[in-house]
Amino acid sequence: MNKRQRFIHYLNNEPVDRVPLAFYHHFLGPKMLYNMNQGLSSQKAYQANIEGHRRAREAFDPDMVKIMNDSLMIMPLEGAQVKRPQDLSRVLPQTKDSRWTDLSIHLAQEVKKIYSDSQAPVFYTSFGPAYILRSNLARIGNLMAGSPFFEKRILRFMAEDKEAMKDLVMRVSEAVIEINQRLFEEVGIDGIYFSVNNQNDFFPQALYREVFSPGDKRILEAANQTSPMNLLHICGYRDKANDLSSFADYPAGAYNWAVHAEGVSLKEGKALFGDRPVFGGFKQKGLIPYGSQEEIEEAVFKLLDETGQRGIMLGADCTLPTDFDDGRLNMVRAACQAYAKVHG
Repeated sequence: MNKRQRFIHYLNNEPVDRVPLAFYHHFLGPKMLYNMNQGLSSQKAYQANIEGHRRAREAFDPDMVKIMNDSLMIMPLEGAQVKRPQDLSRVLPQTKDSRWTDLSIHLAQEVKKIYSDSQAPVFYTSFGPAYILRSNLARIGNLMAGSPFFEKRILRFMAEDKEAMKDLVMRVSEAVIEINQRLFEEVGIDGIYFSVNNQNDFFPQALYREVFSPGDKRILEAANQTSPMNLLHICGYRDKANDLSSFADYPAGAYNWAVHAEGVSLKEGKALFGDRPVFGGFKQKGLIPYGSQEEIEEAVFKLLDETGQRGIMLGADCTLPTDFDDGRLNMVRAACQAYAKVHG
């Protein structure tokens, strides 16, 4: 099987010659971590983002290509410095022909060229409206979520004017859909790698389902109209877990979550998601970046003994360390080949 054939068999829960891999990491770190999301203002960050893929490709030829848009990762919102719920109506998402969008398209095109001789399917990292809004509204001037003071303000906005927040969520969702459509048409991606999360119940589950899930699903449904290869990444890591049941009815081609943060194995998750294809299984900072060939092979055999090889792709809870040596993934692939040789 070539990479595309193997991936299609994986998505269809059909037999494969070996289990495929889906590992990836950011390229703007650790020394360039401050350049995350700085592609609009820093040509250095933008170019480093592209060149990171080239170095990774030289060390490992992946089974699926995930375009890491580190320098343009989170859509910036115009007028995001809101102070009260009434201001939410003035917050504007990026348009499909904005400079940020044009640069995102160009970045994807340049990365895709690096893999032009590969038969591996290509995915672009896309984010749900909850993280886009948390990142923009939580920390003014810094597009990374994590400020407790401002994040509490988001919850207050939600409590004071839920309808205004729901309206903004749908406007952001429609903007994401328009941008994704340009990526399908102008870059030729095979699907989106759609990242969502409600880690540690930041929003009460019922509220997340009411306010954000319709936008999440709308984005996936729109992508599904173009391609069946759209992947859902339920982003969790270390102690930041999600309630997977909140995402069980999301219409994706395959599902990934933080096995070790959520305490839900691949086998258990596959049942939760209706026996649809799943991927993951390994810690971010564990055997893949630091283990020996023998340790990695033992872990792969143990995991595949539990799950079988149909509808399974090996990956990590989330991104591997930023300074990860991509050449180590050849050991993981060799372990999958060895398992297939033994078990057929």
